[in-house]
Formats: sequence, structure tokens, C-alpha cells
Amino acid sequence: MTETAVTGQKRDAEDAVHPFDEAIALDVVAEGRYVGRTHAAYANMVGPFGGVTAATMLRAVLDDPRRLGEALSLTVNYAGPVADGPFDILATPVRTNRSTQHWTITLTQDDVVTTTATAVFGVRRDTWSSTEVSMPAVPAADEVPVFKVPALVAWTRNYEMRYVEGALPDMDSEPQPDSTTTLWVRDFPARPLDVPALTALCDVFYPRVFRRRGTFVPAGTVSLTTYFHAGVEVVEEQSDQPILATARAADFGGGYFDQSARLWSGNGRLLATSHQLVYFKY
Repeated sequence: MTETAVTGQKRDAEDAVHPFDEAIALDVVAEGRYVGRTHAAYANMVGPFGGVTAATMLRAVLDDPRRLGEALSLTVNYAGPVADGPFDILATPVRTNRSTQHWTITLTQDDVVTTTATAVFGVRRDTWSSTEVSMPAVPAADEVPVFKVPALVAWTRNYEMRYVEGALPDMDSEPQPDSTTTLWVRDFPARPLDVPALTALCDVFYPRVFRRRGTFVPAGTVSLTTYFHAGVEVVEEQSDQPILATARAADFGGGYFDQSARLWSGNGRLLATSHQLVYFKY
């Protein structure tokens, strides 16, 4: 093969659009109004992967010229399933202050609301800072083997997962006294980290009830809140290297459980924390 042909192949690979960017792509219809489409690569058992839905709703604000500053927090409420096909997003800045800006975001299909969200954006300032929690002491990512995820749902194939503890159980695993999962994870194929990708990674964990009960049961996220602790520059410094993600629940009962997660850069910087409420049947 000639050098020109090899160079051409490399250029094609570099120019190719990553599936994640295809999945969160939006077309502008009018100010604050967008049209998107579900992506088969990020399909879940019912509708799309919740993380990519959250990232798409955040994308709507990131693309809006009225936006102030960077994403500080995002809360997504999954009111109903998103069907395969096109959807509409309406992003509205409800109040802009000197340092913060508050948004409401709605995703609809055929004029029926499937997902709602609120987001807070703001200007980050140089202030005193301190992180009270510490990154777990774990082996380096390249010392942990890549986990071969069962072909249960399409979206899991878009992530390279290296479980340190709490890997996805088998159908007949034993119940566990603790719901903690910790893993090194990144997009697959490798993709430089940005805030939308970080948003999706906050939902990369399988339901905590699977871990506790040692089996698969019907479950789905009802509400997901993410706090972005690191600024855009810090997030992008991570490039395409794995981040460390850890999650656990605090309580199960009445058909719902919670999940709290922390996501760290490779050098120990806390990038984001998330909290979610999950429905389950068991």
C-alpha cells in the first residue's frame, strides 16, 4: 500500500464523525427550538440510553447563542419512553443573572412530552477551592482488563469498561451486601472528553439493584441530576484517556432506589457527581 493511501486512510478516520456526536446532533429550527433523532447505536431496552438523552438536552443549551458561561448542573426527568425516530427540543432561558443562568428544556414527540430538564449555567471565577472527597485507590486503567459486556443492549458497546469492583453480574450471581461499582471507562471508539460526553458517562452504571440482588430485574431511571465540578478546560485536558467512575445506592424500597456517583480524571481531579432516582420491580 502506498504512503499516500495510508495517509488517506488516517485522514478519513480523523474526519469520521463519532457515533456519540451523531447521536446528540441537533438541527436548529428557530431560537431555542431544535430537531434531533434517536441513534440505533445508543438504544437501550426501552428507548435510547438515558445518558445520551441527557447529553442531547444539554447540547441544546450549549448550542444556544443566548447561553451564559458553562454548565454547572443538569437535572433530567424521564417522564416517558422516547420512541425511535425524530424528536423536538425546546430550550428556554427563564432567568439570567450576573453570574448564573437558569434554563428549562423539554423533549417532545408528536407534541407529547417525554423528557423534561432544568439546567444551570454560570461564569466560573477564581476563588478559594477545596475537594473534601478523595479518588479511590485503584490500579491504573491499563492494569485492569477490558470487560466484555454482554450484548444485552446496544449502547454498552460504545464504552470501554474496566471494572475494578462490582462488575455486571450474571443472571444467577449471588446477592451482594454492597451496591458499589467502580470502573475505568471511556468512549469507544476513543473520543476526547467534553462536557456532553461527561454528562452521558454519569449514567454509564448498570442499575444498583442488579448488584444487590445478583440478577437482572426491570429498572429505569426516573430522574438524574449531574453537578459539573470541573470547568471545560479541565474536562478537555482529560483528552481520550479513561476516567474513574464509582457509584452506589443508599436505600432500596417501595419500588425505587437512589444512586450517587463520582467521576474522576486520571490524575485525581473530581470532574462531576451525579444523583439519580431509579424505578425497579422485584
